[in-house]
Amino acid sequence: MSQTLPVPDARLKREVKAFIVTQLRLKDVDPDRIDDEEPLAEGSLNLDSIDFLELIVAMEKQYGIKITQAEEAAKVLASVNALAGYIAQHRARAASA
Repeated sequence: MSQTLPVPDARLKREVKAFIVTQLRLKDVDPDRIDDEEPLAEGSLNLDSIDFLELIVAMEKQYGIKITQAEEAAKVLASVNALAGYIAQHRARAASA
């Protein structure tokens, strides 16, 4: 994943935030209050490795995206922007195929 990820649109970022909150059953978390650039692991959500594993499995089901390498997962799950950018890239590749 050496390419720069595309800049995702606001709609996709909102979708990703809702996806995170729903998939991880985060009570008392308003998706609209999640900062796009905030680290998912060390930010206010403070997600852990189990949360990331759940997200990876759910992303495969929801978006058809497979992440098999830890290095790739760390980049993709760094922030809402990174995750939404990865999804946008995956969609763009699928559309051009």
